[in-house]
Formats: sequence, structure tokens, C-alpha cells
Amino acid sequence: MAEKAKGKMEQAKGKAREAAGKVTGNERMEAEGKMDEAKGKAREAAGKAEEQARGVDDSLRGRSQET
Repeated sequence: MAEKAKGKMEQAKGKAREAAGKVTGNERMEAEGKMDEAKGKAREAAGKAEEQARGVDDSLRGRSQET
């Protein structure tokens, strides 16, 4: 869950940075904001995949204990 939350925070930071870059005309800051947003999306996706893997692992463990 932590990776998903970190990803969402990074996305929010990126959006804010991108908006600040647009307002000030700072293309570098705008580009850095887009990169932060992309990193955040990747981190969130990794967190989701980790949760799914953990769920599969838990379900497999439960099945092996039942038999």
C-alpha cells in the first residue's frame, strides 16, 4: 500500500510542478513535473502489482493449508 500512496503523492507533486512551470514559462520545470508524474504512475503501478502478487500468494497459502 505504501508504494501506491507514494506514487500518488509523486504524481500530485509532478502536476503542481508542471503547472508552476507553465505559469512561469519555465519549460525545464514543466518537463521535470511531467517526469515526476510519470515516475509516480510507475510507482503506483508497481504497488498495485505487488498487492496483487501478495493476494495470490496469500490465496495459494490458504489452499495448501486446507488440503
